[in-house]
Amino acid sequence: MFIGEYLHTIDVKGRVIIPSKFRDELGEKFIVTKGLDNCLFVYPENEWKNFDNKLKQLPLTNRDARAFVRLFLSGATECELDKQGRITIPPNLREHAKLDKDTILIGVSTRVEIWSREEWDRYNEDADLSYDDIAEKMAQLGI
Repeated sequence: MFIGEYLHTIDVKGRVIIPSKFRDELGEKFIVTKGLDNCLFVYPENEWKNFDNKLKQLPLTNRDARAFVRLFLSGATECELDKQGRITIPPNLREHAKLDKDTILIGVSTRVEIWSREEWDRYNEDADLSYDDIAEKMAQLGI
């Protein structure tokens, strides 16, 4: 399970260090793709396969389903760690997540998310304002 929040920087070549606590669980190869809320989703291969199987079950005739599948698959790329524990994030994914310098990597149970520091701070400010509302909605979902 991925948990925690880690601050790192992305270099001019688009490389970012993956926290050591995430490396073992991610494995040798893993998938990075466009995520929701202006971040990137990072999946270990087994979780990516589970997610991909769910995407395959969506009805091809549904416009929103096609758009959702396109979002995730068009941006997906397989990554491997270099000797320093870094990955290179392709330009299209850096642009999607507005990654420039300071990045936040967070553990979200079955995946890791990569955020620009500015977007993460903005997201948290918005979430703090509505935390009680979010908690109430989650209670309605049985959480």
